Amino acid sequence: MIKVFKLPDLGEGLTESEIVAWRVAPGDTVTLNQLIAEVETAKAVVELPSPFAGVVAELHQQPGTTVRVGDPIVSFEVDAPAPGAAPSVGAAPSREPEREAVLVGYGAAAERSGRPQRRARAGATDALSRVIAPAPAPAAGERPRSTPPVRALARTLGVALAEVTGTGPTGLITREDVEASAASAAPASPGADPGADRGADPGRVEPAARPPASVTGPRETRSPIRSVRKHTAAAMVRSAFTAPHATEFLTVDVTPTIELIDALKRDREFADARIGILAVVAKALCLAVARTPEVNTRWDEAAGEIVQFHYVNLGIAAATPRGLLVPGIPDAERLGLADLAAALAELTRAARAGATSPAALGGGTISITNIGSFGIDAGTPILPPGEAVILALGAIAPRPWEYRGEIALRQVVTLSVAFDHRLVDGEQAARFLTDVAGILANPARALALL
Repeated sequence: MIKVFKLPDLGEGLTESEIVAWRVAPGDTVTLNQLIAEVETAKAVVELPSPFAGVVAELHQQPGTTVRVGDPIVSFEVDAPAPGAAPSVGAAPSREPEREAVLVGYGAAAERSGRPQRRARAGATDALSRVIAPAPAPAAGERPRSTPPVRALARTLGVALAEVTGTGPTGLITREDVEASAASAAPASPGADPGADRGADPGRVEPAARPPASVTGPRETRSPIRSVRKHTAAAMVRSAFTAPHATEFLTVDVTPTIELIDALKRDREFADARIGILAVVAKALCLAVARTPEVNTRWDEAAGEIVQFHYVNLGIAAATPRGLLVPGIPDAERLGLADLAAALAELTRAARAGATSPAALGGGTISITNIGSFGIDAGTPILPPGEAVILALGAIAPRPWEYRGEIALRQVVTLSVAFDHRLVDGEQAARFLTDVAGILANPARALALL
């Protein structure tokens, strides 16, 4: 019997996804919860497990296609129970409604069974040919298979993926494939003489040669707006034109915090914790929130209410190959400095690898953006939708500064806080900002706020 699998609801209000890659093909035998596809939502790349055990009968969507929740994506041929037969142990009744797949990383663990196995064919020769045969080329009109970071790299280097042969599993285009293609298309050495072998007349004035197309490249490139960029643009427009933004700045001497971080690196107990400035700022923010709870709120227009959060789900703005993401650390106020550092490291790694789950990209209550990592001194960040405050950390640099009545070279940074003026007054934003700055200027002050 045929079972149709429809794109499931991936949560967080997401209504559509793009098929990034199929991990199975018609004729493959799959097991329950085996990985069958990768789909890219507006927030993350998500793995889809199989909701059935059986044989892939048909793939209804091609890679690169945007599919709405509820649309059929794949059909399976599954064994029908014999009439009147008792179900086996653990088997579902024959009239049980169709199951929705459990996303990998949520709920029941997926059973990985390695590469999908084709239906058995007679003869060892056929089996050997399947092992050594090259991966099939994409069908006409089908987008070459690649991951979002690889597609972003191709756009940066001006490489057309349709002209690249993938060397990865089942023909997947890898980063190395894109870099090799870009290198092979590089222009010839500028010292080469294009007329050296033409026997040119030295008395003849040659017209200026037109640069070949491979050197100048296209004058413009158009790409569809989709996934993270589409979601980010809509969210920023909604935030900018809904919440009345205001921003305050404060420049502070953070030399004591830098000295504290250096001391912790030499401490055996914290040597492996890799505590950096962002972890200290995150801890200072959590302590400051407790003193000014108005910064940890949300404006609920539909309900006509102000929601006060009694926990801190700390969003961290992360620049990734797929665009801007703001994954969160739940209950950050409960974590110590070392645990915050570990959470930040894992959060950043997952975001850049495109492995952040949709659930981790929602539910933030207050955020930090580290613009200093790009060498920027200060900025006016736009609030993530639904949050009252975002704190921007600028670049830390040595500057002449007043210290104990004299001018000294100190480590100085500018902090900026953007806030929703419906929820937070200027005085409250200033108190929150000075509390964060006070802890960075004198980390021992944190003991008095615990």
